Amino acid sequence: MTRSRRMASAVSALAVVAGGLVSAAVIGVGPARADHCDPAQASQEQQQGQRNRNNNQNQNQDQQQDQDQQGQDQNQQDQNQNQDQNGQNQGQNNNQNQQDQNNNQQNNNQQQNNQQQGQQQDQNGDQQQNADQQGQSGGRAVLDPAQNPDAQNPDAQNPDAQNPDPEQTAETFGRRNRPTRNPGQGNNGNNGNNGNNGNNGNASPSPSPTASEEHNENECADLGPFVEDFVDIRQVAPRQLDARIGRGGSRGTFVSACGTNRNGHNNPDNFIVAPGVSNGAHHLHDYVGNLSTDGFSTDESLAAAGTTCRLGDKSTYFWPVLRDRKVDVNTQDADGNVGQVLRARSVTLQFRGNASSQVVAMPRFLRLITGDAKAATNGAGNARASWSCTGFQNRISPDKYPLCPRGSQVVRILDFPSCWDGQNTDSANHRTHVVFPGQGGACPQGTKAVPALRMTLTYTVPQGPSFAVDAFPEQKHNPITDHADFANVMPDRLMQFVVSCINRGRRC
Repeated sequence: MTRSRRMASAVSALAVVAGGLVSAAVIGVGPARADHCDPAQASQEQQQGQRNRNNNQNQNQDQQQDQDQQGQDQNQQDQNQNQDQNGQNQGQNNNQNQQDQNNNQQNNNQQQNNQQQGQQQDQNGDQQQNADQQGQSGGRAVLDPAQNPDAQNPDAQNPDAQNPDPEQTAETFGRRNRPTRNPGQGNNGNNGNNGNNGNNGNASPSPSPTASEEHNENECADLGPFVEDFVDIRQVAPRQLDARIGRGGSRGTFVSACGTNRNGHNNPDNFIVAPGVSNGAHHLHDYVGNLSTDGFSTDESLAAAGTTCRLGDKSTYFWPVLRDRKVDVNTQDADGNVGQVLRARSVTLQFRGNASSQVVAMPRFLRLITGDAKAATNGAGNARASWSCTGFQNRISPDKYPLCPRGSQVVRILDFPSCWDGQNTDSANHRTHVVFPGQGGACPQGTKAVPALRMTLTYTVPQGPSFAVDAFPEQKHNPITDHADFANVMPDRLMQFVVSCINRGRRC
């Protein structure tokens, strides 16, 4: 009976697990949805998935405890029955001994009585031994109360044997299981490529997570960013962004007004670091200024093109776009840059002076980069990200997206190097020909201060941790990877005007 009950419990538990596996197998896996890759939503889904797994484990433990309790109850009942039977056998032996003693007392011959009593005692010992053997061999075997009641049931000692973990047997799907894509492949990243909405299927009646839920969880975990990549701007300590300008420094500024890319000039190219390559950046860029900029731009093509800037500034200014991750577009992007592109509400392109010296003119076609698009894997050595909020611009976060109060906009501050070697317009790593000033603001020996470009971009973003900068796939949209590019295509006369404004302390 005990084995039958245990067998029935084991079959029932296996049936529950099998039902969960079947449910997981029949659910389809759809494409990634942008709202499922919202960092805030992804965190909630991961917490819900963990709660589902905990509930499943608790149910398995409850089933195992019920089975163990049933086995203990049956063993106790068997012990009680055996004790009752032993008591009956002992009572029969006592009655037989009493009758024998009464018969012996009726004999008149004391010697015969003594002999009969001796013989009777031997007979009683044999009968007692036989009765004990009969009590041990008859009925059910008595269990030792000190023995583990589950000792004869190995399945009861191993709950995992009866309740296999469905997460170990059901196949899960995630971005990490996809084949590695050739870096030369990818879509054009244009803003207009909207993907189809994903189909998550119906929820499984099984308490175990479905394959679709596992897929969405892994998809978002691979895409990034993560909730820990965000910080309340009010928790960032104030600090001074600029070096104090000394007596010999240059205090003036010049702003090149070039708009906010209302004409929709976007592509995933970078002619500075990946010339002659389409999708060389693997993330979408916003462009202002020069209208022709793409992966195949040259000095000649840039000089011949039009511009969105005033005063004939044909320079090209570009940076990776910011995306609203709550909106379900661009879901088929091979590089994981999903969500709606957020156009900057304002773009300020300001050229500034040096804290300890006057500035000299930039050479035409000078190429500059700031930040490191691969800082999440390369390290922070070349990282220059600066995130803030309007109204809190003395609080700068170098490695986290800011969570701004209502009415405040996200701010990206991108400062470019400004100490030129005096000879080259580019270098092999695109950095050594122009470097940053030292901690006090002075340029290193052997370099000359040129106008220092600062891009300041502001955005209205969804509330909460629900936006991200475009990035290379392996960078997981880490905020430390923010960067920007610039190529000077100002006419020489305009550049001289910029230098005059800065060195004379004017605001132009």
